[in-house]
Amino acid sequence: MDVIAIARELGKAIQQDDRYIAYMLAKQANDEDTKLQGLINGFDRLRVELQMEVGKPDRDNDKIAELNEAIKSTYKRIMSDPKMLVYEAAKTGYDQLMSQVNTVISMSGNGVDPDEIDLESTACSGSCAGCSGCG
Repeated sequence: MDVIAIARELGKAIQQDDRYIAYMLAKQANDEDTKLQGLINGFDRLRVELQMEVGKPDRDNDKIAELNEAIKSTYKRIMSDPKMLVYEAAKTGYDQLMSQVNTVISMSGNGVDPDEIDLESTACSGSCAGCSGCG
């Protein structure tokens, strides 16, 4: 049994999964939306401007507060965009899929029978405290 060949088959299966397809379509829709990309680029510029202002020895606290507000406002606009909402939901689904795949692989590598891995009880919370899943 060639493990790499099986991994390639797994990669193909992932690319055929509805969660992957939904994520890629949502990502493409966001990438092609010039208004949304303009907001994202503006957000990035504001962050750079804020970092530069904070790094100055004679920084202007009023300008920092103004930039912080502009960043928050722009972020809200980005995250409330309908395409971004679809993207975030699709990304969450895809991330869950990849987490489950990684759990099976990791736990199998640690000697657990792959057929006995309960993905509901081993769902990754993001915190490694008290978890032996990734080993």
